[in-house]
Amino acid sequence: MKKVLIGVITYISFLIIYFVQANFFDWFTIAGVSPNLFIILALFLGLFTNYYFALIMSVIMGLTIDFEVGRQFVGTTAIMLTIVSVLATYLDKNFSKDSRLTIIIMVIVSTIVYEIGLYALNMFIFSYEAKMGVFVKILLIEVLYNVIITSVLYEPIRKLGNLLERYFKERNILTRYF
Repeated sequence: MKKVLIGVITYISFLIIYFVQANFFDWFTIAGVSPNLFIILALFLGLFTNYYFALIMSVIMGLTIDFEVGRQFVGTTAIMLTIVSVLATYLDKNFSKDSRLTIIIMVIVSTIVYEIGLYALNMFIFSYEAKMGVFVKILLIEVLYNVIITSVLYEPIRKLGNLLERYFKERNILTRYF
């Protein structure tokens, strides 16, 4: 029951983040590029919750974004956010989340993987022409923007993540059996 409540709260948080990204960050673009807060959220879910919860929430968030944006092919964002969540669970097992630098490197890697994957999927599905110069410029600006936001929000992310991690990853051992 608690996981369902956490899922509902996470989805409401996602909707708030969607509203902030769609309305607030349109005013603060760098060369027409805004940050992608959904990558940070999917990474956060993969790092601090369990595999299945992060996977389900990433699919739901991605499908919501695809429906809201009105994409012709629904599912590309869901696929890429799911890949970011799976990558985050892998990074969680192999690296520490206690360092700001480690989290920033994870955000950089996740943003690059997400954007390259989404660009490749869109090129494959819609037969877009590859414009690598423009893509690299957008990618670098988005990585920079996501790093700045993660640096500023590191402490609240870590504190909220530790709360979620205690619930999702805590091992409940009954000592009377030992």
